[in-house]
Amino acid sequence: MKKSAVIFALTLFTLAISLPLSLNLQAAYAQSTNYTIQHVDHNIQILHSGHIVVTDTIQITGTLPETFQIGVPYKFGSFLLETIAYDTNYKALSVASGVQLQEQSGFYGVTISLPQGTANTLTVVFILSNNALTSTSTGFALDFPAYPGFSQTTADCNVTLTLPSGSTIVGIDKPDGVVNATSYTKNNLAAFTYAPATATFSATPGYIQKVNISSLKRQINISPSGAITGTDSYRIVNNSTGSISSFIVNLPLNATNVIARDQFGRILATSLYQTNSLILAQNVTLAVRMSAGDSTDITLDYSLPNTTPAQGARYNLNLDLFAYFNYYIDSASVTITPPEGATIVAPTLSQIGTSAALSRNVFQESLTVNKQGISYVDSIIPSQDIATISFDYNSLWIAFRATSWMWVVAIVGVVIIAMLMRPKAKGTVPRRSAPKMVAGQALGPEHIREFTDAYEEKNKITQEIRSLEARAQHGRIPRRRYKVQRRALEMRLETIDHNIAKLKGILRGAGGTYSDIVRQLEAAEGEQNEVNMNLKNIEARHETGEIPLEAYRKQLNDLERRKEKAESTINGLLLRLRGEIQ
Repeated sequence: MKKSAVIFALTLFTLAISLPLSLNLQAAYAQSTNYTIQHVDHNIQILHSGHIVVTDTIQITGTLPETFQIGVPYKFGSFLLETIAYDTNYKALSVASGVQLQEQSGFYGVTISLPQGTANTLTVVFILSNNALTSTSTGFALDFPAYPGFSQTTADCNVTLTLPSGSTIVGIDKPDGVVNATSYTKNNLAAFTYAPATATFSATPGYIQKVNISSLKRQINISPSGAITGTDSYRIVNNSTGSISSFIVNLPLNATNVIARDQFGRILATSLYQTNSLILAQNVTLAVRMSAGDSTDITLDYSLPNTTPAQGARYNLNLDLFAYFNYYIDSASVTITPPEGATIVAPTLSQIGTSAALSRNVFQESLTVNKQGISYVDSIIPSQDIATISFDYNSLWIAFRATSWMWVVAIVGVVIIAMLMRPKAKGTVPRRSAPKMVAGQALGPEHIREFTDAYEEKNKITQEIRSLEARAQHGRIPRRRYKVQRRALEMRLETIDHNIAKLKGILRGAGGTYSDIVRQLEAAEGEQNEVNMNLKNIEARHETGEIPLEAYRKQLNDLERRKEKAESTINGLLLRLRGEIQ
């Protein structure tokens, strides 16, 4: 009797615990049956950098749940870089990654929040690293999920593998059979389908370059005249097993006058690769092939259409911050710098999120937008890609610096005149300094020959120093050896300069033609030194974006002409001196 009572009590206790759980499961099941997955487009695309974009466009009928789950086989979780979700209205949806797909194991799941008003067609994008793509003797092997994983049966699923142009599929090995095409379908796709697949294909060399782009820094400068120039700086690491000789970069659609440079400032050959309503791509050929594991920097300068004031002194600029990129970028930033004296009025500090910053100094403002993980997928969602920049600018600022310099010159001039015109103390007689002469030396042919030979030796050493610098920049000589050789050349140059100065004194003391030649030589040397300083100055200003590309080119051409003229003058004067001793 007691035993029966104990069994009855245990039965009641078990029912009391299991009943709420069963009710919850029934409620959850009832909620899950309020919608059905009617159709899925499962697309797999390979980017130029070898990264993989898996896009699932899901059509749902019925009442949307508050959250929706989708998963991939767990092995792809280690490849996953980013997950993005949006509806047909391109409204970005919140995504929680790395969750369990209901009670199932073996899946890497994500949960998508569906607020009220979300459309019934969703798009979920998984971006995988290029480690999912491996090189083979005949091409490439790609690991990818053959089908998406859902918590319920899907009526039909269309799968498309989008390969780069010039590629040929060999076959796709998946759990439900092998196919020799880039597309296939699946009706009544079972819930929690676990289907890792491998596709093998051949590709045209250069269409896929397995690289990791660690950073992109884009600088947009607006001149006082409204001209807009851009500079894109890439940091690229070769992640393949072979060497890379070129890379295809994407630019804003309306970019023109494109010039590419490497990390040493050398101009790289470029050719138009592709252009349409979405893409502008340039193929950049590297100066030196990039071996496996090596890294390099590529900088692209270009021009954009001018901006004009919308009303009065207010300028409005709609910028596509991150246009179509057929590769994946780990970290990117865009800095917009309006003319000096401009005031950015939109976006305001309250409108800027944590990904952007507005910096101000005395005369100039700039807006910087930072973003992690960039590919062509970001250009699909306009709210995250298009920025409207408004700034006020008064054209009188154009004359600000010129006017400031005029005032400085005027004040300095007044001070100098005042010092010269002040009355001299009585009883003092101004002293005249006699010109210094080289005593005890008369000009002879041996002096002229020594002078011209010294100049030739000076030019030879100068060329050796330039050649040594170029070899050091290209990494063809150890840094320590470079410093030792440069110091030795500089010591020889100092000795020769001392001898030239001494011989100039002898020539100048001879008077007549020789004194005039020395004067012209010193004037030409002064012109050379001024040109070299100006060349360094405009290079530095151009690198910081202070002067636009066209103005930089014009000034560079003018300085090169002045430099050639000065060198021609020096060579002509030395030739005249050599004629005196023949």
